[in-house]
Amino acid sequence: MYCRVGRPDLARAVLNGREQRNVVSWTAMVGGYTENEMFECAVDAFRAMWLIDGILPNTIVLISVLSAVEALSALAEGKQVHGFAVRMGMYGEVSLSNALIDTYAKFGALHYARRVFDDTSWCKDVISWGAMILGYGIHGMGVEAVALFDQMLASGVKPDRIVGLGVLSACCHAGLVLKGLDIYNSLAKDHGVQPTEEMCACIVDLLGRSGHVDHALDFIKSMSVEPGPSVWGALLDASVRHSYKEIQDLASNSLLRLGEGKPSNLVAVSNINASSERWNVVERVRNMINQGSLKKETGRSWVNPT
Repeated sequence: MYCRVGRPDLARAVLNGREQRNVVSWTAMVGGYTENEMFECAVDAFRAMWLIDGILPNTIVLISVLSAVEALSALAEGKQVHGFAVRMGMYGEVSLSNALIDTYAKFGALHYARRVFDDTSWCKDVISWGAMILGYGIHGMGVEAVALFDQMLASGVKPDRIVGLGVLSACCHAGLVLKGLDIYNSLAKDHGVQPTEEMCACIVDLLGRSGHVDHALDFIKSMSVEPGPSVWGALLDASVRHSYKEIQDLASNSLLRLGEGKPSNLVAVSNINASSERWNVVERVRNMINQGSLKKETGRSWVNPT
């Protein structure tokens, strides 16, 4: 209860006051710390659970603490959780294995992620495939992501929207234009995966990065979903990069009309209009950016400097 209202400190006080603590109470405590972004406390509670109280964590606790480890960019601790699961005979449960793949992939430790993925002692589901594909994609290994996607299809696993977005993003970052277009068309036609705005934004970005800005605009006009900020933002980036002035104005006006999306999109709109000395538009955009919902979030790196 206390964790749900943002007071995990009171929850811990209650837990510490109990004569007998069990796996349920510790599971709630670790999860509560993680949900309230008190990640170091979550890791400390995990350790206290089995080092002090001698209570064996369950898979739910391990998954919760892996989320905390991710947020702390603590690869060493992630390996410790993995090793603990293996020693305690808890390794091989699908949701835990998926969490390990996701954690290792976000750290950039793709060889460890792939080692978990390739282990034949557990049965992979679509989430497993998606986590590994997305891991390759976010680290620029588009060829590997596409190869794994093809392997997934050959094994009979049906892709979903998350997998589709992951492999399209990988194609985008690797510049695999034709392959990305083929996969996009195949997702709907052969696998019944209806495109989302995010998937469409990947295609616009894919075409735009390769210089096909006109084709990117044609694609937007043919979309089956309403283009939103991510789509127009991708087109704006491409039109600026390749100096398509008319398309810049179209994308800029569309973002202003929507009045939402990433602050970076609106910063680009502001800069474009500033270069054309449209100061009234610049002021309008700056006012939008300064609204609470559009303030930039502080960046976070997955790289552990230690």
